[in-house]
Amino acid sequence: MSRRVLVTGCSSGIGQATAVRLAGAGYTVYATARKLADLEACQQAGCRCLTLDVTDEDSMVAAVEAVEGGVEVLVNNAGYSLSGALEELELAAVRRQFETNVFGLLRLTQLVLPGMREAGWGRIINISSMGGEFTFPGGGAYHATKHAVEALSDALRFEVAGFGIKVVVIQPGLIFTEFSDQVASQMEADPPPGPYQKFQKAVREITQSAYTTGPMARFGGPPEAVAAVIEKAIRAKKPRTRYPVTASAHMMILTRSL
Repeated sequence: MSRRVLVTGCSSGIGQATAVRLAGAGYTVYATARKLADLEACQQAGCRCLTLDVTDEDSMVAAVEAVEGGVEVLVNNAGYSLSGALEELELAAVRRQFETNVFGLLRLTQLVLPGMREAGWGRIINISSMGGEFTFPGGGAYHATKHAVEALSDALRFEVAGFGIKVVVIQPGLIFTEFSDQVASQMEADPPPGPYQKFQKAVREITQSAYTTGPMARFGGPPEAVAAVIEKAIRAKKPRTRYPVTASAHMMILTRSL
């Protein structure tokens, strides 16, 4: 049976890999991004492409209404990372981070749930991170959004279980995408003078090393690895609540629990 899937954040990385894989597997995929021009790879793979800004109410409503027959599977993937010492972060930037990573995810979920309840079936796939289980210094704002995604998912899972709707959390570890490039590039090579200058520089070096030459780099993986797990979660009759992806995620989450 071909399920109708709405995927956010498909311009690159995990979202794009997921949309392409699911389309190839026979799903009716609605791939979304803020700009249609960024969805060429998805369109070539057979996806139906829509503009969607998860910080804009009208955009979210329009995207959900554009899915013919209603959304059966929602993959909440859109998100980005904000780094920096908490004392120095601009609150406006932190609010924008939460609007995209948390409130957009929650609002889209609210919009698709009525149709899923009526159908008696649905899947909400929330892309969290191994960072939803712990926190690294310098990433407090980003980690806070992923901890929020984990909490919302756990609450929602119980709330909608009686309607035949499953809620799944995907926890990618180190994934080599434009996202990982963005995480390192947004950190200044030479931070401005201040109380956190040495700290910021150390965080940047450690982050770059994690994705390149550091010992953890060999335990990362491509976005296609995440896409494969997402398809597995959709197909599963009784999906797990959480799916860590890549050895780095399994190792870090296990270490955190010790």
